[in-house]
Amino acid sequence: MPITQSAKKAVRGSLRKKAFNDARKKSMKEIMKKIEKLSKTDKAKAAEMLPSAFKAIDKAAQKGVIKKNNAARKKSRLSRILK
Repeated sequence: MPITQSAKKAVRGSLRKKAFNDARKKSMKEIMKKIEKLSKTDKAKAAEMLPSAFKAIDKAAQKGVIKKNNAARKKSRLSRILK
């Protein structure tokens, strides 16, 4: 457990950041799963959702939730599924 005042504040800040990061990662994963599921039945509908997935992935990479190459790999795999 943190003892000093600054350590206590750092814990509060890191918990807040973790909540934001977890929410961003969850939304990214959810839309990716939706596209993967739709690609098996309706590729046109999945292709319409692709830009929103790219936006979520790029935003996660921009904010440091995932790394840049990880984001590129996710986008590549999603677009490859729809071809």
